[in-house]
Amino acid sequence: MLDVRRLRILQHLAAYGTVAATADALHLTAPAVSQHLAALQKEAGTPVVEKHGRTLRLTAAGELLVAHTEVILAELAAAESGLAAMKGGRRGTVRISAFASAARTLVPPLFERLNGTGTDFAPDNGTGAARDLSLRLSVQEPDEALDELHKRSTDLALVHSYTVLPRSVPAAWEQTVLMEEPVLLALHPDRAGREGLAAGQPADLSRLAHLPWLTPGPETSCYEMIQRACGAAGFVPDIRASSSDFSVLTALAAADAGAVLVPRMALPDHTAPLSLHPLVRPVSRTVFTVSRAGTGKHPDLRAVLDLLQETATALDDRTAGRPR
Repeated sequence: MLDVRRLRILQHLAAYGTVAATADALHLTAPAVSQHLAALQKEAGTPVVEKHGRTLRLTAAGELLVAHTEVILAELAAAESGLAAMKGGRRGTVRISAFASAARTLVPPLFERLNGTGTDFAPDNGTGAARDLSLRLSVQEPDEALDELHKRSTDLALVHSYTVLPRSVPAAWEQTVLMEEPVLLALHPDRAGREGLAAGQPADLSRLAHLPWLTPGPETSCYEMIQRACGAAGFVPDIRASSSDFSVLTALAAADAGAVLVPRMALPDHTAPLSLHPLVRPVSRTVFTVSRAGTGKHPDLRAVLDLLQETATALDDRTAGRPR
């Protein structure tokens, strides 16, 4: 019979890539991981890993077992979530990985609500005692956040995708859409006037190829979004400044250093003197959460998801006056 603990080690090896990294993640020694893998191969009756240079890689049998292990672990997570919901119990901590603008706008209200009310989402065990729900946040690009989720180093990934840049997520994982927001063109008002754009007027990117452009760093999906949006308009942007902080890019645009495409949520609270314009060929960004299969009904995670949905709805209402 296959041992679930050893299957979990194999799944971690598939996610982390090396025995050493797998051992660190599971708080085991490397020899212990190797011994468990050897025992799993005996249980399976066929090799599940093979040497590839100085590393190990999965065989076809190993990949098959990992695929089934994902299902098994999802079912176990669902069972644990169901039991926790029945008992009203919580483990007390939810780890969130979020991209920068979501970490700036959507996550702080979670801390405020949880810290301000203390026991809003804490269970009552019948004696009046309750354990507070706490959060752990790491700021990461969506691909990195999803990788952390795959490695089980985070509980909830807060990510985004663009209409011009869809994002692939394993079908078995649980997704919750929080909001869809437009990507806006931001210019200094004087430059907008010179381009014949009235405040809030839709902008045709194909007529703006001559402008200097301000973009996030090439390591970000937002950079790729701008490349694709400009490419669809028939040009490669002339990039004059690069920063992965949209507040820097909008400050430069406000200084008339160039044009920037910015998702509405990434706009700083004070955007003057910027002229904001939707696009003639709209580009939008979908913001959503991803959690591993079977975990979405756990009371801790459910509480965080509910709060995120409330926060996203309130944010969408507050920014409804900006160009869409």
